[in-house]
Amino acid sequence: MSKATLMQGNEAVALGAIEAGVRFFGGYPITPSTEIAEKMAELLPEVGGRFVQMEDEIASVGAVLGASLAGAKALTATSGPGFSLKQELIGYASEAEIPAVIVDVQRVGPATGQPTSPAQGDVMQARWGTHGDHPMIAISPWTVRECFDMGIEAVNLAERFRQPVILLMDEIVGHLRERVELPEKEDIVVYPRRKPKKTREEGYQPYAVGDDLVPDIADFGTGYRIHVTGLIHDETGFPSGSPAVTRKAIDRLHQKIMIAKDEVVKTESLLLDDAEYAVVAFGGTARTAYQAVLDARRKGVKIGMLRLRTIWPFAAEAVYEVARKVKGILVPELNYGQLVGEIERAAKGACPVELLAKYNAEIFTPAEIEEAIMAMVGGNK
Repeated sequence: MSKATLMQGNEAVALGAIEAGVRFFGGYPITPSTEIAEKMAELLPEVGGRFVQMEDEIASVGAVLGASLAGAKALTATSGPGFSLKQELIGYASEAEIPAVIVDVQRVGPATGQPTSPAQGDVMQARWGTHGDHPMIAISPWTVRECFDMGIEAVNLAERFRQPVILLMDEIVGHLRERVELPEKEDIVVYPRRKPKKTREEGYQPYAVGDDLVPDIADFGTGYRIHVTGLIHDETGFPSGSPAVTRKAIDRLHQKIMIAKDEVVKTESLLLDDAEYAVVAFGGTARTAYQAVLDARRKGVKIGMLRLRTIWPFAAEAVYEVARKVKGILVPELNYGQLVGEIERAAKGACPVELLAKYNAEIFTPAEIEEAIMAMVGGNK
């Protein structure tokens, strides 16, 4: 595994998922994520897994949830229009607590948009795309190696918390090729499928929880009686119309993530120790932003960058820590302005937050972000 190789981001995701134990892929081809499906079709038969190309995006995530309920670690991959179609069953997986990974390699939208062009317009859909009150985990890589690492991390998070996890990529990183050295197998940490701690005779209930508030739901076909529903349910898994049960159930879905927020939410600080200004960015845009930060540093501007590895739950505490130390924050996004509102809220007025939006099917250049940095610095003098 450690031999250096030239690898594409989409390919790295597939390799990471296989290493994490994914043995089922249900998908439907869509640019710019199709290479993930192609690689999974190649690799899964070699490890005893199954690849199924379904008739559409809805059926593909349905197949993934069915495979997961039967005990397989499962993954699907898509882009904007397909991600929209998958939302109802993502909500079902949230309520029924079915672990699954949905890779969304973002492109320009809405609708068909610009299928081969980069964008970061699914940030809010990743959080609020499905209806109702529910938690969500979404993580975003900025290198090909991190695509591999997050392929593993997304599967681990889905299994750890028994819920859907979004690997929120973009066309930049998905189609990027870089020299990569992958870790040795013995250095890869894989979270196993949770198993019941009680037998049926000992009073097993599929949605009973312990201290971490995550249920150990038995896999179908293992001798347990299980009822799975998208309706609000109690510990037995059977529906309940009780207001008390409803509130308790929704509270627990959120709390199981929030009590482990330090385990889930990750950021990276770059050149922030002495920074007077900051850029907050994620995914492929963070690559360009970091170069702009280096260029501005060479011109005497004390600026650093906070990179959001985790998009949801939002890293509000990390953003606030930066905001209270700097004179201004710049937020470059390949969209009309989605994450900037969360950053403004997290900053709590500690410093100005400025948006640099781009949505014309082209990536940022370092010069564009550097120009915005200089304008922000000039405006604060």
